[in-house]
Parts: sequence; C-alpha cells; structure tokens
Amino acid sequence: MTWTGAADAQRYGHTLLEGERVRFRALDDADLPDLVRWWREPEWAVLQQLIVRPRPEETVVDVFRGWSRSEDSGEVGFSVVDRTSGELVGHVTLFGATLPVRAATLAVMIGSEHVGRGYGTDAVRLLTAYGFREMGLNRIEIRVHTFNDRARAVYGKLGYQEEGVRRDATFHDGRFHDEVIMSALAREWTSGSAAVPPSS
Repeated sequence: MTWTGAADAQRYGHTLLEGERVRFRALDDADLPDLVRWWREPEWAVLQQLIVRPRPEETVVDVFRGWSRSEDSGEVGFSVVDRTSGELVGHVTLFGATLPVRAATLAVMIGSEHVGRGYGTDAVRLLTAYGFREMGLNRIEIRVHTFNDRARAVYGKLGYQEEGVRRDATFHDGRFHDEVIMSALAREWTSGSAAVPPSS
C-alpha cells in the first residue's frame, strides 16, 4: 500500500505489533520467571531443544535477554502477551538476518499452560509479517523436529513450506531424529493464502 500521509503510516504502526490474539512488547524482568520455567519443562524442551538438560536460571535468563536485546538490524525478540489481558504467554525471536541474503530464522516458545489456544499461530503469523514488512526480509525459516506434528501443522497452515530434511539431526530417547526445514518467502507470503492483511 502506498502511503499518502502520516495517517497511513500511523495505521501501519498501530497494527505492526498486534495480532488477533497476541501483542508483542519488550521483555520485562517480570517475564523472566515464567520464561525460565517454560524453557526448563522437559516435556516441552524435547520439542525445541537439542539436549534436554536442566540449566541454571542465570543461563536461561541470559539467553532470553540476548534474544530480546534487538540491537542489530538482523535480529529482534519480543515477549508475547494476550492482546486483551496483557498476560505473558510466550516469547518469539527472529535472528541471523544479514545482507545481502536477508534471511532469518524464527523461534517461538509458548508457555505450557497457554498451548492450544491459538497464541502460537497468531504469534508466528505476526512475527512473520513483522519480518517481511518491517525488517525487509526475503526469507524466514523455521527448523522443527519431524515428530513435532502440531508445530509443523501450524507452520504449514500459515504458508510455511517444507523444503528439506536434515537427516538424523537431533538425538533423543536413544535414537536420532530428523529435522524439517520450513520456510516462507516474502513474495509468497503477500500473495498466498496466509497473506498479510493490507493496512486500511
């Protein structure tokens, strides 16, 4: 959409960090206890982490602070909150984007008690739109264990396509598991079924 004045720019800014169910905001220190707790839950860690192991609280806090620093133009991290109540429900980040390729990796964590309520879907949709519309990315990639069928279904519903498999990329429960690489491209995102709604 071509902006014809400040009002158009403000409408865009108003919707940039707000989805249907979630809103993005900067990390607050008050978020850290929940984020640490969610990161350490083994039944959820096995879906996202290469090795399930307890880590000291300070280490996990440093990870989330690093992801949320948003100092480089090629990375951004947000706390995810319920749009209505403001309750913390998770965290998202885009990292690794550099010129000239303009490609980033997306990571999302929704707290265990908030899974299955649409927060993850909305957060991935909103962060993908942010990456394409505000960061100027061309490609956003997600890596997901093949056994994480729920996550793969969500990403697929949003327009991410499975483009390859990293064979035997992770090790859990005494055996190796494959990891699927899924991606969305800016040109597909704006013209596909998961298109970003135009600002109005």
